[in-house]
Amino acid sequence: VLQNLSQTPVLRELLKEAKMPGTTVKIESPELCMLCCFSFKQEPQLIKLDQPGPLTLSMHQFMTEMQETKKGVVTPKELFAQICKKAIRFKGYQQQDSHELLRYLLDGMRAEE
Repeated sequence: VLQNLSQTPVLRELLKEAKMPGTTVKIESPELCMLCCFSFKQEPQLIKLDQPGPLTLSMHQFMTEMQETKKGVVTPKELFAQICKKAIRFKGYQQQDSHELLRYLLDGMRAEE
């Protein structure tokens, strides 16, 4: 799940901008524009960001490490700790479904906005 999220350009760019509170982010999606009718021009979305929360900051840190590291292994220790604070069910390292992790991660970051 985290590898897939790290390859989502819009999410990567948004997380880079999210570090600075009060930033206004312009989101344009060329993929969506290609799906639209050619006569319809999709307007970019402008979103003003508040102070990022600990889950959002740890997600940014993790994605930066994944993109910029020359190491072979990156451990999401801090990100996992933040997820466990939002969803206690992940504590104890029991097996969980990846879609549950994705849901709690994205819902947790959205709740911090």
